[in-house]
Amino acid sequence: MPTTDLPAHDRISTARRWGMLAAGTGAQASSSAMVHGPAFLIPVLHTQAGLSLAEAGLVASAPLAGIMVALLAWGAVVDRRGERFALLTGLGLAAAGGLAATQTTGLVPLAAALFVAGVGGAATNSASGRVVVGWFPPERRGLAMGIRQTAQPLGVGLAAATIAVVAQQHGVAAALWIPTAATLAALVVVTLVVLDPPRPPAAERADAPNPYRADRYLARIHGVSVLLVVPQFVVWTFALTWMVTDLGWSVGAAGGVVAGTQVAGAVARVGAGWLSDVVGSRMRPLRWVAVVAALTMGLLGVTAEWVPGVAVALMVVASAVTVADNGLAFTAVAERAGPFWSGRALGMQNTAQNLVASAVPPVAGLAVTAWGYPATYALVALLPLLAAPLVPVRGER
Repeated sequence: MPTTDLPAHDRISTARRWGMLAAGTGAQASSSAMVHGPAFLIPVLHTQAGLSLAEAGLVASAPLAGIMVALLAWGAVVDRRGERFALLTGLGLAAAGGLAATQTTGLVPLAAALFVAGVGGAATNSASGRVVVGWFPPERRGLAMGIRQTAQPLGVGLAAATIAVVAQQHGVAAALWIPTAATLAALVVVTLVVLDPPRPPAAERADAPNPYRADRYLARIHGVSVLLVVPQFVVWTFALTWMVTDLGWSVGAAGGVVAGTQVAGAVARVGAGWLSDVVGSRMRPLRWVAVVAALTMGLLGVTAEWVPGVAVALMVVASAVTVADNGLAFTAVAERAGPFWSGRALGMQNTAQNLVASAVPPVAGLAVTAWGYPATYALVALLPLLAAPLVPVRGER
């Protein structure tokens, strides 16, 4: 049989396929370090560089703003020009923004350079996901995407472990070289390893139906993901503060627990992806995750005030469960949207989640101030409970 007649996943060696998964995961991890890393500069920017907390926060939010405005556009680039082009261009732009950030200290130039880095980093979200969907067979795709979804905690973990320390000892510019170097390394690996998955001829693009007009399947997945991102960010944002202020833990001990939740979250993403391969469905495990998330957050709300030891254990479980849906939804969106729409669909998925996630800290902060942590956790449990019946299990193909 000619090679071109084989399914996409049989046209390359197993080693090359897993190498591309590693390259895509590395690209996404470096992007996460670039986007989330500046948040760890806030103490030094405030105490040593003389910026107010608001100004330091502006610097930290600049790459997040960049990724927000660029996700949909990069999705369109992936649909039209391919995954490799988007990865190389995006990583190059992210590295250029990072390099510029290491050469400036002014508030506006620094924020502008990091904004550009965020714009470039946004390319990896859709492009690396499409590499996984294109090169892995359906029965291995969930596991592969689960591994790829560990990139965010890996990138954030790299930034958390290095940037604040290096900035304290050697300055902001030296600290920014860490995500910049990671991005440059990812650019080299992608150049050497990643190939565009085969797609139907470009002439068929004009005839590719808009999947959003066919039914509400994708819209329902977006809605479910938006509901599930709220408990995820409530736990991520306030776990450390809750343990320190309400439970009396030291910052070091609480920080160690929070760091451990990142590992738990990475394991949960891989496990959820593997389970979806085993049961032959992305949506059934997604519904199970929503139900377990509702139960865990509800129990966390009940125990947060009366049984703190149990509540901390539940918080760790909640940190893992509330991120387990990400890979399932991401894979399902790409599979359903098809080769000429999945870039934009994945961009829409990420944009919707990021928009809601950006509103979680201030809104949840108001709720904690008014009602306390236990009540806030219990209220948040209602959102995954609402999400469970919205999961489009019957429409899955």
